[in-house]
Amino acid sequence: MDIIFTVLILLLAVAASGVMVRLVPLKLPLPLVQIAFGALLAWPHLGLHVTFDPELFMMLFIPPLLFADGWRIPKREFYMQRRAILMLALGLVFLTVVAVGYFIHAIVPSISLPVAFALAAVLSPTDAVALSGIAGRNRLPDHLMHILEGEALMNDASGLVALKFAVAAALTGVFSLRDASVSFVIIALGGLATGAAVAWLFSFASTRFLNLTEEGDPAPGVVMTMLIPFAAYLFAEHFGFSGILAAVAAGMTMNSSSFARTSPASARVRASVTWTMIEFVFNGMVFILLGLQFPHIIGRALLDAHEQASGSELRLIFYVAAVALALYALRFVWVWLLRWFASRGAAKHGVANAVPGLRTVSMTTIAGVRGAVTLAGVLSLPVALSNGQPLPGRDVAIFIASGVILLSLFVAVVGLPLLMNGARRRPDPHAAEERTARIQSAQAAIRAIDDFHETATAQCDEAESAHAADVTARVMDIYRRRLATLDDDIEPAQSARRSEALEFQMKLAAMRAERSTLLELRGSQLINDDTLNKLMREVDLSETALQTRGKGKK
Repeated sequence: MDIIFTVLILLLAVAASGVMVRLVPLKLPLPLVQIAFGALLAWPHLGLHVTFDPELFMMLFIPPLLFADGWRIPKREFYMQRRAILMLALGLVFLTVVAVGYFIHAIVPSISLPVAFALAAVLSPTDAVALSGIAGRNRLPDHLMHILEGEALMNDASGLVALKFAVAAALTGVFSLRDASVSFVIIALGGLATGAAVAWLFSFASTRFLNLTEEGDPAPGVVMTMLIPFAAYLFAEHFGFSGILAAVAAGMTMNSSSFARTSPASARVRASVTWTMIEFVFNGMVFILLGLQFPHIIGRALLDAHEQASGSELRLIFYVAAVALALYALRFVWVWLLRWFASRGAAKHGVANAVPGLRTVSMTTIAGVRGAVTLAGVLSLPVALSNGQPLPGRDVAIFIASGVILLSLFVAVVGLPLLMNGARRRPDPHAAEERTARIQSAQAAIRAIDDFHETATAQCDEAESAHAADVTARVMDIYRRRLATLDDDIEPAQSARRSEALEFQMKLAAMRAERSTLLELRGSQLINDDTLNKLMREVDLSETALQTRGKGKK
């Protein structure tokens, strides 16, 4: 009963945090609000302390979130930015493990070198979920957001693999760079292959045997897609590969699979709504669980420091600030060098003014916020060595990781809006290809209508042919007016847009009147709830499509 009560309270906190963000006049980042909710729920008198199991947390929350990110991330941009993403997700992670590991060991003598490497490894992954909640998905430049999202998808695996070898070195005192490098390649490639295989097998089975792409109730297919990230993660972990990369690869594979291409519209709508809800709930749970842990972790560390010696609390705070500063400095230098080398390569091809901009480098640096994977990783450090002795520096490492998470979130909250303020907003780089796609799809629709008209009226009499011609003209007029709004001539296009805007408002008013009438009919018992739900769903889907098209034109 206590577990059910706790889960319900956490779900209520997730929903309340979303409501608060909308009601409060001050624009607060949702992750910080959820962390604050979690900290309030950790109040001792509420008795709501949740034991944080890192292994269970990684298996339950991380795979579906990474799967959804992998499904959603644009593959073309990911491939175009592959060099920058890999240099951040691999190069920067291993540089951070070595450089920051030695730095932590130098300033915190109580932390042994292997534990310092382990702490640096868990501090290396970034959190794109927290970043999008802080900066907004549509405020950062598109190319920068694609790089940061790709980095966050890949560096979770590299950071946790580095953590695994650091912990092994701490427990056994043995480390081999050659063995670690070979193992990393095997773990990474095995995870990617496992995730892709699981997604491909599901797509193949659904289209060939399970008939999930046929019209009907799409719920079974949607539920099965929810199981794919867990299956990919568990299979990969079972074989000793990276479960995180398996979840990412499964999401990317599903995006281009036959299931995604051939599934009916009802399944796509249901899946989109379901995954939107899953992401909101799971993201909220992650940050609320973070907030629940912070008061206990930080409070216990400060109390222990106070009992040991006077001024130890300030020393712990200094450790957090110094480690965070080292992470920012290393990331700034690394990003600057990457952009400098890229600018030199561009200059050789005749591209002028390709010097790396200080604003962009600073935004990339501050955007490297730490989140749930960092806390889960540091809490997974073993409590004792193989000889039974306590792992030296474990509590201090947990405090430093928790402090860096909070500090990176606050720095991003304050710094990113300042850096983005006044920055010139580039025109939408995809506007031209979107316009081309709209024109070509409308032209294809007109041709298909014309072909269908010829087929349908081949054996009709004169009256039926005339009626079919009238219907064809009405349907085809929708696409002709759409083409008119995309015309290169300014005056006809503006006139068509005004007509379409008026039609949009009329349709919206009509649909709202439909909805109001349906509710009145149900209220007067002239229709039952089943009829209401069916008709309301039709109106809601029509209005959703209308609103989506309206937003796409702004």
